[in-house]
Amino acid sequence: QVQLVESGGGLVQAGGSLRLSCAASGRTFNNYHMGWFRQAPGKEREFVAGISWSGITTYYAASVKGRFTISRGNAKNTVNLQMNSLKPEDTAVYYCIADKDRVPKGGTSYDYWGQGSQVTVSS
Repeated sequence: QVQLVESGGGLVQAGGSLRLSCAASGRTFNNYHMGWFRQAPGKEREFVAGISWSGITTYYAASVKGRFTISRGNAKNTVNLQMNSLKPEDTAVYYCIADKDRVPKGGTSYDYWGQGSQVTVSS
């Protein structure tokens, strides 16, 4: 059993930066791939970024590539999302995910999901 808890969300002005973090708990958590999805009001949940357990392989949605950076924490049970040059279109609830077998890259069928963290970008 794996539990994921996001932190770091909040309100920021357009052009600003924000860093999201996700911590996984559970003694069985090991060598999991992780990533981030987001869902804006009235829109479908969409892929944002994914990273392999090793941190070597990363994927990004075209809308965030060059602005967002995903990385693993030192303990490998955490994942971070550094968001720079934020736009109002980035406003959404951001969800941390973890999966045993697949590096997140689109889709929504992954093993574990966090509760979500609100990110609001004002214009």
